Amino acid sequence: MSANVETMFYTREKPWHGLGTQVMEAPTSAAALSLAGLDWRVIQKPLLTYDEIPVPGFKANVRDSDNQVLGVVTDRYKVVQNEDAFAFTDSLLGEGVTYETAGSLQNGRRTWILAKLPQRYIISGDEITPYLVFMNSHDGSGAIKAAMTPIRVVCQNTLNLALSRAKRTWSADHVGDIQGKLEDARDTLLYAGQYMEELGKAIDGLNKIRLSDRKVYEYIDALFPLVDNATETQRKNLLRLKEDVKVRYFEAPDLKGVGKNGYRFVNAVSDFATHSEPLRKRANYKESLFVRTVEGNALIDRAYELVKAA
Repeated sequence: MSANVETMFYTREKPWHGLGTQVMEAPTSAAALSLAGLDWRVIQKPLLTYDEIPVPGFKANVRDSDNQVLGVVTDRYKVVQNEDAFAFTDSLLGEGVTYETAGSLQNGRRTWILAKLPQRYIISGDEITPYLVFMNSHDGSGAIKAAMTPIRVVCQNTLNLALSRAKRTWSADHVGDIQGKLEDARDTLLYAGQYMEELGKAIDGLNKIRLSDRKVYEYIDALFPLVDNATETQRKNLLRLKEDVKVRYFEAPDLKGVGKNGYRFVNAVSDFATHSEPLRKRANYKESLFVRTVEGNALIDRAYELVKAA
C-alpha cells in the first residue's frame, strides 16, 4: 500500500472544516448568524423576462446584501428569514446546547447552523458526541430541517446511520409565537435523544458481528461494483477506492483497539466517505460532502445494511 494512502489517517479534518464560520461563543442564533455573515434578508421581486415582461404567478427571492437571486418561487411561497428560521434553537441553549459553526451553501440558497448537544455518550467504549445541524433554504426546496450528525470523537468519523426505529432528519417547524418555538425545541431534543438511544443499540449490535478478512473484501467489492464495459481508467480508479477502504479498515490507528467486526467496518467506510479526497476534486466538493453528511451518506448506510444482513 502506498505511503500516500497511509498518511491520510494523520491528516483527517473535521467534517465541517473549511465550511462556515466558527461561532462557539455566540450566545444566540442571531449573534451566530451575524458572526457568520448570514444576517442578510431575502426580499421578493417580480419576475420579468429579458424584455421586462412580467411573469405572472412567480417571484424571485433576492438577497438584499448583493442582489443575488437565490431562487424562483410561486406567489404562494412564504420567505422565512435566517434569523426567524433559527430563532427557535435559542430555547435549546437553556439545556446546554452551544453553537459551533454557521454558514451558507450554494451561494446562499441554503443556510445552516451547527449546535453541539451537551450530553456525553460512551457507547461500547467509544465517546460519541451528538451534533444537530439546522438548515434553511431560500430556493423553494423546503423549510427548516434538523439532522443528527453523531461524531466518533477519537477520529471525527460521522455515525449518522439510517436507523429503522429513530429519525435521522426531521422538519423543525418555525412559528412566530414563543410557545410554539419552545414546543419545537422540546420535539427536537426528544428526536435527538431517541436517535442516540437507538444508535447505541445499533453500535452494540455491530460490535457483536465478527467479520473474517474475506468477508470484508466481499463487502468492499459489493460497495464498489465494476460496471459493464468498464474502461481501464475506471478499473484503476475503482481499485484505488477499494484499496483506500481496505487500508482504513486494517491500518487506521484509531481502529487498532476495535475487533474485526461490523463496527470497525462501518467506521472504515465512514472514514472513507467523510475524509477521503475525491478522484476529481470539484470546486464545491466540500459543500457536497456536507450535504451528504446532513442528508445521510448512501455509502455508509449501504455498509451498515451489508453488515446487518450477515
